[in-house]
Amino acid sequence: MKPSIEELAQKLILWTRETVSQVMGKGVVVGMSGGVDSSVVAVLCKRAFPEATLGIIMPCHSSKIDREHAELVAAKFHIPVKVVVLDGVFDILIEALPGDGYDAATKRLAENNIKPRLRMVTLYYFANRLNYLVVGASNRSELSVGYFTKYGDGGSDLMPLGNLVKSQVRDLARYLDIPREIIDKPPSAGLWEGQTDEAEMGLTYSELDRYLITGEADKKIKEQVDFMMSKSRHKCCPPPIPPF
Repeated sequence: MKPSIEELAQKLILWTRETVSQVMGKGVVVGMSGGVDSSVVAVLCKRAFPEATLGIIMPCHSSKIDREHAELVAAKFHIPVKVVVLDGVFDILIEALPGDGYDAATKRLAENNIKPRLRMVTLYYFANRLNYLVVGASNRSELSVGYFTKYGDGGSDLMPLGNLVKSQVRDLARYLDIPREIIDKPPSAGLWEGQTDEAEMGLTYSELDRYLITGEADKKIKEQVDFMMSKSRHKCCPPPIPPF
């Protein structure tokens, strides 16, 4: 029988606590982006570790509203946070990297993937200092099609939402009383101004979720999702090593 949303929340809280405790971690660090996924994860973490959850807000040429939403969740659920502004670090790295001699079409993606990788480095700095584990916010929908940055937002020690599609995450957000404006805003990785998940993927989360759950979709959607899964499979696997 499918668990109720309340039972699901309790199971995720217990799983998070047990997973961290099994490796003798003292608590958890979570990046708070102001999106629904990271907000849900932060609240689950706070319930799993009421005295040992640290939220990190890491603007990197980010939208002002995203930081405001992250701070809103932190205040509402009494989550201690530290703000680490990565604008300058990003700018210095971009200036240091060679820009000539490469395909200009890949420039925006390559540069903006630096942002989640800088955030990963920042999260692990705090995790190492505190003997905490880094909790990722990727969900099943994103993981299935590789919609995340390898060694960026895909770099974490555990992912409580990894078996939940986007619609299930939103249901969980409503149960946890995440502010409505966060649940309803267009999902975005915040990589550049106006960027949204669905526009970048070329399909909606409802289309993707339906295919993942039921195996049913229009032929075009099936072909697109299957291609994305195949192309990004390496992102979810350890680096291959020779069998000899």
